[in-house]
Amino acid sequence: MSYNPTPERYSNMRYRRAGNSGLLLPELSFGFWHNFGETDSFAVARDMVRFAFDSGITHFDLANNYGPPPGAAEETFGRILKKDFEGLRHEMVITSKAGHLMWPGPYGDGGSRKYVIESCNESLKRMGLEYVDIFYSHRYDPNTPLEETASALETIYKQGKALYIGISKYPAAAAEVVLSYLKEARVPVIIHQLKYSMLVREPEKEILGYNKEHGLGTISFSPLAQGLLTDKYIDGIPEDSRAAKAEGFLKVEEVAPKMNEVKALREIAIKRGQTIAQMAISWQLHNDRITSVLIGASRVQQIAENLKALENISFSPEEIEAIDRITLG
Repeated sequence: MSYNPTPERYSNMRYRRAGNSGLLLPELSFGFWHNFGETDSFAVARDMVRFAFDSGITHFDLANNYGPPPGAAEETFGRILKKDFEGLRHEMVITSKAGHLMWPGPYGDGGSRKYVIESCNESLKRMGLEYVDIFYSHRYDPNTPLEETASALETIYKQGKALYIGISKYPAAAAEVVLSYLKEARVPVIIHQLKYSMLVREPEKEILGYNKEHGLGTISFSPLAQGLLTDKYIDGIPEDSRAAKAEGFLKVEEVAPKMNEVKALREIAIKRGQTIAQMAISWQLHNDRITSVLIGASRVQQIAENLKALENISFSPEEIEAIDRITLG
């Protein structure tokens, strides 16, 4: 059955400007980090992308190494684009990145000009695209001169393979070098992607303020702290959960120490008429320094539940104080 997006898809989504650029991003963006690999259901992936787009989520975030195996998420997304979105590319913001380990040997990791440009070319092939809207340097590589990484991003932009440039997980000092180089080269760097949640407050010390001051948007990933900011682990670790998987990023030993905080946060969420996951997302969007929050999902219902967070992103001073007391001590 052919896909025809709902005409009402923009009616319930709000959009925020990415820094000082003209690009608007939805308050919720959809990330492909997990659940889009070779062993995952293509039909479920396709349903999630369709549902997200029908809900006004226009921004789809990928990276070269997302899968598993690396590259599989982009291949899956490319198949979905070909089947359902060929006439809708102009309504979509599609992003990808390079910086982490992608292929074996000396040229498949880091920030070298060789790796970054080759990786961008391969990402475009996997997705069947001529360009991405934003191409990111996925991480700061201390072993590569920052000017070299910046020069690769300049080439990608000037070849028309990316409309904008972004950076991800850069400390402020490294970001300053890249931004200065690319500003001189007249290359638009518009957004900084970073890990941020109610349980990961480190960006508040410097980088959120830096981004705002320098005209960068901020898009956050892991807003639910790998699932900690949900009801999933309140009563223990389910056998099918991310923490129970040996290959997962969330480890068993990380769960228990955070549960007292999570339970206290849940009490605030209940009083707000939200789940803790919904409150975790709306708490970020209460902050005008956040452009968009990246969510992941393994089924359509999870996206639907996350979208409910947009119904109430206002917090009283008392609620903010209580959250800070719980998470900052």
